[in-house]
Amino acid sequence: VDHQKADWVSIHEQICQLLIPIRTPLPFLLSEKERKHGAEQLVKRQKYLIDLAYRTARELVSEGKHKEALPAALHALRFSTEVYGSSSLQLVPAYLLLAEASTGFGCFLEASKYLSQAEWIILTTPECSAALQYQLHRGLGLLCTAKGNFEQALYHLANDIYVASSAFGLKSLEVSGGYFHMANVFFRQNKTDIASSLYAEV
Repeated sequence: VDHQKADWVSIHEQICQLLIPIRTPLPFLLSEKERKHGAEQLVKRQKYLIDLAYRTARELVSEGKHKEALPAALHALRFSTEVYGSSSLQLVPAYLLLAEASTGFGCFLEASKYLSQAEWIILTTPECSAALQYQLHRGLGLLCTAKGNFEQALYHLANDIYVASSAFGLKSLEVSGGYFHMANVFFRQNKTDIASSLYAEV
């Protein structure tokens, strides 16, 4: 009951009616053209649901509602898997979001599993973008920070900053997030002078 309530509050209320045409099988006696059109419409609806579920989860995470974000992020992952397959780069944003929500909720084992899935897909896809690579390092850095493993966190956040600055430039917004999280780590280590200089950089 708790899971159903969380799912309903998080995302299901928004997508309930949208699921009906997706879950309804196409009539059997259709022409080839009608079947093709039906399949195209199905994929279009699924992509819309992926976007809606992902945006909803992203908003909830940014509001600090990590537990509430999990069902929406899981829906984004489920629909992404249906549309793109289980080893597609298109799944990485959902895995990273699930990891971030799990970390924020204190479910470190789950977060680690999601990050491992994302890392495996990235490592096995040579054409992976720098945007996904730096976000993976940031997710790993945030998980290590939450677990109190500050040295490992700094390692991942340094990689986050390196990849982001190589792709987007030293003064980009993408880089500033890495500096911010690194500053937080130094602050927690009571290295306030380094933390202050990094906050100034942000």
